[in-house]
Formats: sequence, structure tokens, C-alpha cells
Amino acid sequence: AISVLEVPSVQRALSWTYENLRLSVIPFCLTFLFYVSTLFRLKRCLRNQHVSAEKIAQIDHLVDTWINLFFGIGVIWTAVGMRGALLEGLGDLNSQTAAELGAFSILQRLVDGGILLALSTTIFGAVGGYLLRLVKSLTVGTQVKAFYNRIAEQQAESVNATLQSIDARLSQLVSGAIEPTPD
Repeated sequence: AISVLEVPSVQRALSWTYENLRLSVIPFCLTFLFYVSTLFRLKRCLRNQHVSAEKIAQIDHLVDTWINLFFGIGVIWTAVGMRGALLEGLGDLNSQTAAELGAFSILQRLVDGGILLALSTTIFGAVGGYLLRLVKSLTVGTQVKAFYNRIAEQQAESVNATLQSIDARLSQLVSGAIEPTPD
């Protein structure tokens, strides 16, 4: 175990993180680590001219998948937190016991049951997901766009060359098939 009791600001940050995100911090952190690793791999592959277009497209897709998963963890943990809060706050109540407890007590049970956790993970997942998109755009966005533009240009040039070849062949066929008519 690593002791951070000697560094109060780190201890406060860890306490705040656990209080607001609980165990959702594990899938958030794992997803973030996979994202960073895949983003660096994409950056390396874009610098290498010999990497196939399919591989770059797959790695680019994988970076987007990690971003979407980050959003998804926030959504899933929201549902889990809301379910837990509702079960804790209202699960064993009927109308009579609810009336006896009062609104404030029920609200306290919902908060203790995880409703704040649900809201925190929603916010963290959304903000984090948008920040991951921004980081991707800032770090490799221009290179990815240029890469896909080069592929599109190569395909356009190939189609143009094929059309010119067909046009030349048709010209040969037409000129050979049509003989000048005598006057």
C-alpha cells in the first residue's frame, strides 16, 4: 500500500475522488490508460509511411471506442447509482412508512444510497469524454485528416487514370471501326 498521509493535498484529492466516484474510478482509469496507449500508437503509426491504411483506420476507430466507453461508463454508473439510491431510499417503504419518515428523511436515504454518486459519474463521464475528444483532435486530428485526404486523393487519381485508359481505348476502337466515307 502506498501511504499518502504525508501529503495532505493528495490525500484530500483521493478522498474526494472516492467520495464522488467510488468504484467507478477503476473502469474510468482503465479506459483512460487504454485511450492514452492507443492514442500514442496512432500517433506513431501516422508518422510511419509504411503502415497500412487499414491498420491506421482500425487504431483510429479504437481511440474513438475508448472515448465512447468513457462516456458509457458514466451512463452505466449513473444507472447503477440511481438503482442503488432508489432501493436504499424507497425499497422498504410503503405509503404509511413514507409518510411517517417525511420527505427530508427519504431524501437523506436517497443521498446515502448513491444518488450523488450517480450524478457525479454522469458529470465525470461526460466532461472526461469531451476532453478525450478534444485531446485527440489537438494531438492527431490534423494528421488523421491529412491521412484520409491522401487516401481520397489516391483513390481519385486511380479512378481518373482508369477513366482515361477507358477513354483512350474507346477512342482507338471508334477510330478503327469508323472508316472515312468517300465523297
